[in-house]
Order: sequence, then structure tokens, then C-alpha cells
Amino acid sequence: MATTPFELLPELTPDDPAPITAHNLDQRQHQMFPTLSAADVRHMHRFGHVMCFRDGDMIFEAGKTSFGLMLVLKGGIRVDRYDGLGNTSYVTTHQVGQFSGEVAQLSGRPSLGNGHAVGDVEVLVVPSESLRALLVAHADLGERIVRALILRRVGLIEQASGGPVIVGPRGHGRIHTLQTFLQANGHPHVVLDPEHDRQAADLMEHYRPRPEELPLVVCPDGVVKKNPSVVDIGRCLGMLPELDTDKVWDVIVVGAGPAGLATAVYAASEGLSVLALETRAYGGQAGASARIENYLGFPTGVSGRALAGRAYVQAQKFGVEVAIPAPAGRLICDTYPLEVEMCGSLQRLKAKSVVLSCGARYRRPSLANLKQFEGKGVYYWASPVEAKLCKTEEIVLVGGGNSAGQAAVFLSGYASKVHMLIRKDSLSSTMSSYLIERIQATPNIELHTCTEIVALEGDEDGLKQVRIRNSKTGDECDYDVCRVFLFIGADPNTGWLSDCGVDVDANGFIRTGFDVIKAQCKANFANGVYPKDLPTRAALETSVPGVFAIGDVRATSTKRVAAAVGEGAAVVSQIHQFLANLPLDKLKV
Repeated sequence: MATTPFELLPELTPDDPAPITAHNLDQRQHQMFPTLSAADVRHMHRFGHVMCFRDGDMIFEAGKTSFGLMLVLKGGIRVDRYDGLGNTSYVTTHQVGQFSGEVAQLSGRPSLGNGHAVGDVEVLVVPSESLRALLVAHADLGERIVRALILRRVGLIEQASGGPVIVGPRGHGRIHTLQTFLQANGHPHVVLDPEHDRQAADLMEHYRPRPEELPLVVCPDGVVKKNPSVVDIGRCLGMLPELDTDKVWDVIVVGAGPAGLATAVYAASEGLSVLALETRAYGGQAGASARIENYLGFPTGVSGRALAGRAYVQAQKFGVEVAIPAPAGRLICDTYPLEVEMCGSLQRLKAKSVVLSCGARYRRPSLANLKQFEGKGVYYWASPVEAKLCKTEEIVLVGGGNSAGQAAVFLSGYASKVHMLIRKDSLSSTMSSYLIERIQATPNIELHTCTEIVALEGDEDGLKQVRIRNSKTGDECDYDVCRVFLFIGADPNTGWLSDCGVDVDANGFIRTGFDVIKAQCKANFANGVYPKDLPTRAALETSVPGVFAIGDVRATSTKRVAAAVGEGAAVVSQIHQFLANLPLDKLKV
């Protein structure tokens, strides 16, 4: 299980090269389990209420109890990891002045451990909503609390405990799908192979799943699911909460990449109610970047997942409700408030404004049996999970953009050789120069120009061979590789907007601001209509009032993380302006 990137921790500098390990976590116990002063405790009292427990009482239970934070005023709380299979291991005992919880408690998610009373216990319970208010009201105290909560989550991931248990045979494609989903969302989990683990074997013997029912997943509350979808996993972990269809949000953000998270943070910090819907994992495609080296303020670079992890915690701190996985299926804008219908259901969520930061979908080459090998040899991102799979192997990576370059350099630290395939005759027109220089300086990366994959071969166990063709010479050759990484770009994720009539350009990207006006005028002129006054529209507003578009999905946007974050921040002032100009009857919905 890969450790959480060191950059996730707010007090570390970007230049600190040391990853978080069990060793240096042990050295930071004083930060992980701080004892608050009497003054700190006085500050906290107005944000919570007192509860009492008897010796041995269960105060909170893994997978079931959502409590926010509990500050010990008398007695103690013994905390144990719990994995749903009944295995427990001691973590710590919170004494007077110490508090329980980890990152999940910022948003009211269920506990990942069990807590029992030691002696007669008196605690100050600070619910999640009040906890977030405390963090904002008392910045210094809030910093120490957030640091402790993050370090505890890091500890759970480092120890691979406190989350769901995935049980199935090694190399099963669905295991990889679930594992990468959990890892991308910074959630601890364990993978057990029944051939090597007695409990996993017993579980398989008890449930006797058919091949199509694999893998089995044991949720933290002990519920066993057969071949669950990521939606099932999201629900069992509380990542996908039940959303109130009667509530009207000030802003619904569709997509929690850098642009969407920036909007969520700025809007929520300014008092707007915000719901962020994300299909797979916070951070979007940027979250899969091994290292972003040209983002301002990080001279040695920062991984996309680390940057996204910080933003995600920040959004939770300000009270953003983040639902994952929650793909939007339809935007309904012929009534007000606006409505977002969830994919695969009739559930409709209401909002005064909607921000589209839905990014793009990975492109897939036209290979007949591609789907057969997805997750079993073909991958669209390069995280530590995939890197471990290709250790000491030769691999093929397709793509010539910055994401492909970052992935190639990252994977070269694991694979014996990286065959990098591009259709053009050089990288100069598609990749930043610093990455080109790094690729040229990496001895185990071999660049193949004017080449493409034409065939994949393998069996039910996975990919075994790749056939490559040189478009100039027509020569073909076979490589006995089991891992192929595809970074060939993405198409805008806008097909679901057709019912709403959001204007898009010829390539499917969303028009905003002056581009909308220009397109409307062009259509009017073609029909012989010449308006006296040009309509007005905010720079990031789409053709539909109250619907905004930012980031990669927006036409003419700069496809860079920094630009996406800038647009995510800038759109908030335009949302305020839109809400301020609403008629009173609509403003009160």
C-alpha cells in the first residue's frame, strides 16, 4: 500500500524530500495526539456539548458512528483500528485534554475505528458543523487540530488499516479498479489474496462467490458486498452521502478537479452553500499527475494527488459537501432553481447556480479488444498502485503531452524500460521543454516517434503482448509487455448538457462570456436579425443564465492547473453578481 504523499501535510515545506513513513510518524506523535491547554478547552466549550459514558461503553463504532470530534474532559477513550473482519489493533488512549477523530470527521463521515470508555468518561462532543466553525474562528487552534486529523489519516493509510477489505485473486481487474478508486481518494484499505491469507480463504469458503461476484469487499461495519461498484463502495464508506433533494444550494459544482475545488473553497469561505459532485476522485485528471513542476510556489514540484488532497481538506474545512462518486447525468434549466439530475437515477438536486468544471473523458484508441484488458494491463493513469505492478518490467506508454511526460519519468523509477510512443516525429510541439530534457536524460526511457499500437494480445489473466507499427516505414514489431499506459488526451465531458441547451463549440467545449455573444450574433446575422444593443454576459457564464463553465471543459481556456485554479476563484465573484441581480422571488427559493 503506497503512503500518502508528504506534500499533503500542511506544515511540511515543498522542499522536504522525506515521504511520510511509519518511522517518522512515530517521531510526530506529539502532533498526531496533542494535548490542548486549558485556554484551548475553554475556546472549544462554546462549540460543543458534554456527554458522559461508563467504563467499557462503546463511544463510537467503526463504519457506523459519525460524531465530529470528542475532547476528553474526564477519564479516557481507548481507540482501536477495526477492519470489518473483526480484527482490532490498539492505536492510543486519549487522555484529558486530547481529542478523537481523523479527517473523515470534518465532513461527518463514519468513524474508521472503535472507541471505548476507560473509566467514567466525560467528553465534549463537537459536531462536524461546529468543528468547522471552530477551525475558522480560532486559526491557531484550528491549525493544530487539522494537522492532527491529517496525520491520523496518514497513519491509517501507512498501516493499511481502518477501511474496507478487498478479497479476491491476485491480478483480478476489478480489484485494481476498486483499489485505484480508494487510493485516489486517500482512503485506507487492505487487499487480501485468499491463496495467501487464512481469513480471506475462510470468507471465500463461506460466501462461495461465482466468478462474476468477485471481488468480495468487507465494509468497515462488517457488511460484505459481492463485486460492488464504486458507487456501492462510496456509500458504504460515507463518501457518497444521502443528499437532500429539497435543499436549494447556492452553488452546485460539477467536477472536483483543481478548478472545481477552487470554486468550492472560495465560495464556501464566503458564506455560500456548496455541493461538489465528482465522478471518480477529487483532483480530476490533475490528481493523476506524478509531479507538477511549474505550479507557482512549489520549486521542486508537487504531485497532483498531494495538491488535490490539500484542496479537498480545505474544502471540507469550509463546509463544502463533496459527494464521490456522483456523476451528473442531466442539467435541467427550463425551470428555476436549476436542477442537476444524477446519472442512473431520477434524483434531482436543486441550485441557484451551477458551475461546470466537468473536465474531460480519457480518449481510447480504436483497438478491438481494448476493454478486455482495462485494469488488467491497460491503464489511463500512473499512480503508485500501477507503478508497483510494473516493477522491473518493460512497459509501453502512449502519448506526447505533459501528463505523458510526467508519467514516463515517474514510471521509469520502477520499470526496467519505458517505451514511449508518439505519432509525431518529435515532442517539441506538445510537451514542455523541461520535461523533454528530463526524458532525454533518463536512460531507460526510449522514445519511438511516428509509431502507434495496432494490436493487443493476451488472455483472461491479462495483457501479454503489444504490436506496434511505424507509420513512416510500415514496419511492425511485437513487444512482450504486460503493462500499457495510455495518455492520448481527452474529449470534453459535455454530452450530458444537451437537454439544457448549453452552447458548445465544434469540438464540444463550452462557450462562455464574449464567445457566447459572438456565436449568438453570428446566428442572428445569418437569420437577418440585427440587434440594436449587444447582450451582456459575465466572462465565465455560459449561454444559460446562472450556469458557469471553468477549467479544461471551457472553450479557449488555458489547459494548465494554475489557470484552472484561477478560473475557479474568479467565477465566485461572478456568481455573487448573478445572485445579487436575481428577482426577489427567485432569490428566496
